[in-house]
Amino acid sequence: MRIAVDGMGGDNAPDEIVKGCVEVAKLIDDEIYVLGIEDEIRRELKKYKFDTNKIKIVNATEVIENDDAPVKAARTKKDSSMIKGLSLVKDKTCDFFVSGGNTGALMAGSLFILGRIKGIDRPAIGMTYPIIGGGMSFLVDSGANSECKSSNLLDFAVMGSIYMQKVLDIREPSVGLVNIGSEEKKGTQVLKETYQLLSKSSLNFIGNVEGRDIPYGTADVLVCDGFVGNTILKLSEGLALKVMEFLKDMFKSSPITKMSALMMSNKLKDMKKMFDYSEYGGAPILGVNGAVIKIHGSSDANAVKNAIIKGRQYAENNVVDLISDSIAKLEDLTAGE
Repeated sequence: MRIAVDGMGGDNAPDEIVKGCVEVAKLIDDEIYVLGIEDEIRRELKKYKFDTNKIKIVNATEVIENDDAPVKAARTKKDSSMIKGLSLVKDKTCDFFVSGGNTGALMAGSLFILGRIKGIDRPAIGMTYPIIGGGMSFLVDSGANSECKSSNLLDFAVMGSIYMQKVLDIREPSVGLVNIGSEEKKGTQVLKETYQLLSKSSLNFIGNVEGRDIPYGTADVLVCDGFVGNTILKLSEGLALKVMEFLKDMFKSSPITKMSALMMSNKLKDMKKMFDYSEYGGAPILGVNGAVIKIHGSSDANAVKNAIIKGRQYAENNVVDLISDSIAKLEDLTAGE
């Protein structure tokens, strides 16, 4: 397998990106193409010992910055690490692409270069959501589409279920529709229509899921528009950080609490790991005609490593083709939507 990685994408590029590639190269027998400004990538690689047959540099003279206008950057910066990486997937040189760069530009570039899977109107970003007590749910859409039709939400449910099965190893994932109440008639007209479509589908649909139930793993796949999904993620991320900060201050407040923290150190480490985005392998852009993984802009080497490991499953299990086949079967269900 051949893997393309955006060496210039993210706040910690290229150092943490290169480090992550070196670490994962010790675990897999694949070729990793690191795209970026050649001198900078080579300088980082010189810090490590690695198999030169496994890691190769692809020179890219431009960088898409976080403050660049997404569509303009995707169209004009054709020699950027991001656009060249997507092109390697397009021409089948590489099996998938990992980037921590500008999310809007990555979505736009994926659409321009790879195109949509036939039948997909709105590609979506899927994001793993840690469950209290362990495990994860999968949130689709987590930020790509602020407004959706019921047919779009049905597509998200199908794509999320396939990803859960093939990449996250959940055999029969349950699907929940994020709503303001559990009753069938709750929510907007779009949500009511989506409820009916999901009920008629062959998916393991369990009904509406309220926000308070999300952290407990009520459903494996959580379906919503990107506005709601991104709000859920940002609220959860902020709350988790605050809770960890509160616990840290509390345990430092006296000699007794410091001793308690020492006794609970393993449990606290487990809790911190549960909320650590770097453990979960990035967010796939679902619905485009190629395997693309978006990692957090502040990703460290561990996040890069885990994203590549999950990306291998994404590509090896032909998730893009499975989505294409499944969406084709939905035409009768969504006729007239």
